[in-house]
Amino acid sequence: MPGVRIGEPWSRVLKEPPTTDKTPRRQATDLPRVFSYVVKFDGGFSPNPFHGWCTLACCKPMLRRSARPGDFVIGLSSRCERVVYVMRVRERLSFEDYWADKRFARKRPDWDSNRAVARLGDNIYQPDEHGGFHQERSAHWDHKRDREHADAMRRDLGGQFALAAREFTYFGANGPLLPEQLDFLHIQRGHRCRFTPEQVRAVMHWFDSLERGVRGPPAGWPSGDRTWSPRCGSS
Repeated sequence: MPGVRIGEPWSRVLKEPPTTDKTPRRQATDLPRVFSYVVKFDGGFSPNPFHGWCTLACCKPMLRRSARPGDFVIGLSSRCERVVYVMRVRERLSFEDYWADKRFARKRPDWDSNRAVARLGDNIYQPDEHGGFHQERSAHWDHKRDREHADAMRRDLGGQFALAAREFTYFGANGPLLPEQLDFLHIQRGHRCRFTPEQVRAVMHWFDSLERGVRGPPAGWPSGDRTWSPRCGSS
């Protein structure tokens, strides 16, 4: 099946200039935004916390269109009782730039690898010669029919950007309980991003107290596979 060519309105929005870390950030006096949402399936794909970067390139299209460098993204467990991960966005890249950037080459999936960390790369959209994209074999591939998953492509590419963070804490399956003072982050569907300045400052203070990096395996990680750990060569 040839690469899906995204039609209107997707072709228009995908050609908007990308925002990266070279884009001027908010003024120091401006508070960042905070985005909270439920990670429906924590398998190491979305978010992808490996190779020294936490990236969100698939799922949550509205969030990815809205978040900018400096903002916080917080993923919670299904009942919002635990923290799966938190990151402070450093860059947001178009899918063309995400694919081409050498820093994220290791996030291109190798579906035939026996290492889960290699299979679950989220850099899955290769630009084609017609202005569209090919979807790589990945967690979003239609494995039953062995072809691109058109619905997943529309949803993923509709987000316009891949979010990337160097400052992040990924807890995975054994994340801590959401602190009582951050109960306001609870969400039922979609995402939340309207918080008071006091609430934003509470998130910033909590984030500053966390150890950085990958702290544990994803909930859906294969038993016995240690490639989730930076000590085993995932970073």
